[in-house]
Amino acid sequence: MTNLIKVRNKRKQYCFFKNNITIPFCWRKLKVILLVTGMTMCISACEKEQVEETETTVQELVLLEETLSPTEADETVMALTPDGPILPSVEGVEAEYSDPIPDYLRPGMQHPVVIQLQERLMMLGFMDTDEPTDVYGEVTQNAVKVYQRQNKLSQDGIVGPTTLKAIFSPEAKYYAAQKDDEGDDIRSIQQRLYELGYLATENMVTGHFGDSTEAAVMKMQEVNELEQDGKVGRKTMNLLYSEEVKPNMLSLGETSEVVLAAQKRLKLLGYMTSEPDGQYGNDTVLAVKQFQSRNDQIVDGYLGPSTRIALNSDTAVPNGLRLGDNGDTISRVQNMLSKLGYLHSGNVTGYYGEITENAVKLFQRTNNLSVDGTVGAQTMAMLTGGDAKKAPANAPRQTTGSQGSSSSNRTQTAGGSSSGGGTPNTGTASGSASALISVAKSKLGSRYVWGAKGPNSFDCSGFVYWCLNQVGVRQSYITSSGWRSVGRYTKITSFSNLRAGDIIVVSGHVGIVAEGGTVVDASSGNGKVVHRSLGSWWQKNFICGWRIFG
Repeated sequence: MTNLIKVRNKRKQYCFFKNNITIPFCWRKLKVILLVTGMTMCISACEKEQVEETETTVQELVLLEETLSPTEADETVMALTPDGPILPSVEGVEAEYSDPIPDYLRPGMQHPVVIQLQERLMMLGFMDTDEPTDVYGEVTQNAVKVYQRQNKLSQDGIVGPTTLKAIFSPEAKYYAAQKDDEGDDIRSIQQRLYELGYLATENMVTGHFGDSTEAAVMKMQEVNELEQDGKVGRKTMNLLYSEEVKPNMLSLGETSEVVLAAQKRLKLLGYMTSEPDGQYGNDTVLAVKQFQSRNDQIVDGYLGPSTRIALNSDTAVPNGLRLGDNGDTISRVQNMLSKLGYLHSGNVTGYYGEITENAVKLFQRTNNLSVDGTVGAQTMAMLTGGDAKKAPANAPRQTTGSQGSSSSNRTQTAGGSSSGGGTPNTGTASGSASALISVAKSKLGSRYVWGAKGPNSFDCSGFVYWCLNQVGVRQSYITSSGWRSVGRYTKITSFSNLRAGDIIVVSGHVGIVAEGGTVVDASSGNGKVVHRSLGSWWQKNFICGWRIFG
């Protein structure tokens, strides 16, 4: 007889494999003896087969039973992961598994191994960071295609043995775009290069990585002191979408007629608080950022092509500082109101509270402007023009009161500890928070598309941007990394202190907290907008939250 292999079956019996014959061993000596006797008779009937075998006697089998403990008998089976053996290395044994790894992963499939696949693609930069799922959807397929493109594999979006091995290889490379590549990812890169002034015209945003794109990338790398290889690798990609990236033109320190023209336009729209002089100073940076925030541009303070086009368009949204805003621009307006006698110097806080609003209304009434409490283009022009009337001598100067508490409420850290922990007591939402959640849920099932801002497809930050604007919160589009330091709302540093209506920021992702410990977000893993549990993945990757309402 050949050597017998011992494994455990579902009935907690032991089986012996001889060639392709499986014989159950039930730990009853009588049955063992009978089974072995039968095997011996079978072998004797095949005397013509000249096979050298080592006989195992009944006594040896009984001894095997007595010497092996149940713990020793149970063999440890390695997890079926792409970076481990596909099957246990037991030759000649055919085992059945309830959920074996398919030979090919393709769109529409659902399998636990897809979770590991998505995690790996996210780590390598081919998918946006998200809570992974077991569903092989369109987003996963597109990420696989980009990986295959980069690694000179057939771009079919199907994960076969070759692609699977390459993705999980220790030598697998991080995402990098280069000349002759094509795809939606290239289009997004080109759009950002155009916004920063490295691509001259919008018609150069084609989705094809040609000579002009390569030259633009190399120029961007030169200005930002990166290695000039013309490829969009990890460092270039991370810098490209950050607020620290330097544009090709019209930035802090530049002096030109182009800057002067931009300043005049900013002043006309109510964004400049100083006289245009052609010098791109801190006042211009603040004005540009405010304009970008109001006109759905990436808020970086640079006058790139996209911002300049928006600035000079007939549809440019004029400035409108209003209740709830904060920042250096608010401080400058408050200082001007204080000098004119409308606001006490102690209320120059940088936060636009009720006291500032009342001071603005008095200023507007005194200067024959429309009284709405908002610092729009006309009000700003009057404040900065030198012809503004001072507050009447008998008019009460706005002093400290509700604004002080409002300011402190906006700047304080909610929740105390930054360590997080526990389960958020999200409860039920009220007022505007409830409206935000309702708007978010109205888009459940909408497609996930990288860089999309609605109304029918979104990425994670585009979804938050669209939802906030639908409920009247004028928030510019910023990436998930930008949400780490947005600074406009009350910051939540403890996961357990999140509540319904808050914006939750995790590493590489952002969503809207809903009632009952749930979240609504545009999920790359699911390929659509989903409503799901605010579970351990969110807690593990939690960075901060932002309280928009109350």
